[in-house]
Amino acid sequence: MIEKSDKELLEALGHEVENKISLPKTPKEEYITSGFEEIQTFFEKFKRIPENIAERDLFERLLAVRLNQIKTDDQILNILKPLDNQGLLNDVAFNDNFVYENLDDEQLLRELEIAPETNSIFNLKFVRSSYDRKIEELFANRKKCENFEDFKHYFDSVQTDLDKGLRKTSLLKQRPQIKKGMFFILSGLKTFVADVGDEFKQDYGISDARLYLVFDNGTESRMLLRSFQKALSLDEGARIILNNDFGPLFGSNKEKDDLLTGTIYVLRSKSSHPYILENRQLIHKIGITTNTIQKRISSARLSPTYLMADVEIVDSYKLYNIKISKFENLVKKLFSNAKLNIKINDRFGNPVIPEEWFLVPLDVIKEAIQKIIEGTISKYIYDPAVAKMVEIKNDN
Repeated sequence: MIEKSDKELLEALGHEVENKISLPKTPKEEYITSGFEEIQTFFEKFKRIPENIAERDLFERLLAVRLNQIKTDDQILNILKPLDNQGLLNDVAFNDNFVYENLDDEQLLRELEIAPETNSIFNLKFVRSSYDRKIEELFANRKKCENFEDFKHYFDSVQTDLDKGLRKTSLLKQRPQIKKGMFFILSGLKTFVADVGDEFKQDYGISDARLYLVFDNGTESRMLLRSFQKALSLDEGARIILNNDFGPLFGSNKEKDDLLTGTIYVLRSKSSHPYILENRQLIHKIGITTNTIQKRISSARLSPTYLMADVEIVDSYKLYNIKISKFENLVKKLFSNAKLNIKINDRFGNPVIPEEWFLVPLDVIKEAIQKIIEGTISKYIYDPAVAKMVEIKNDN
């Protein structure tokens, strides 16, 4: 018995068989198909079509541009529709406000502010290297800082400290932590982190935030934290300006290689002494410990150091890579004109004048610590008459 082919069997059953000839794809068709498969892969992974909006990843934005261009080209649609098992090409509505009709690939890339390095939007091999260069180019897009005078004294103070050897700079060996008040040198410009916006999640769960950066040439930029970190890592000469020998980190967040050197604590007394009761909201102890604060104050009521009474912890800051003695001396000097002058009898009845207690409001203490972080504390003194930090006037 002679076996019949599938085609012969179908014909014997009365089915018409269309004679299809599967021709090999042209290089252009392979090119287009490959580009569309990247869009399909994105859709499979994230269960949505790519979007060309500012909050999205650069790679996603390019995929969105590619998809919208496909929808405007009947020739490309004819090639891809047989492959579109997800219905990506059925919706002809655009997700963007920009009209892509009659734009070539180079113009599309420019619309995304990306320097073109290829002849087609379907080739994304360039994206990562172009993205690296784009980060560098972000600093060419700075604009004039209209209120630069509000920041100029910060740069002047930093430069004075550098000239006097009170500050130093250090090459960045790894991607730095970015905090408000920090100074960097990028592309030869001193860069001040004037503000760090609220944290949000990028695609793939990556944390990011919008920065407000001011540069010593009178310009500003509002770029993303991750982009700023990337720009610093791309600049081989990028440096961090350390804060008055305290090191680059001062706060509650710790990097892998940082050394915890102590904790600043601010206490409020629960003493029943009449003067302390009357000024309870104004009297604070500022101290530093290398142990836990709880261990440090566990026997407060037995110690004249703590006014022979229990205390309340009202604020604390962890210190990394910082010489504790220098910080302690700085605080004592800053508030030396507001020391609490009171005698307390110890448990043996001996009169003692406690140290490190000051008549300073809590918000002023926080302000002073912030100015230490920013490196601008040398520009201020504490005025007990008004209970405020006051900027030192320059008579020159």
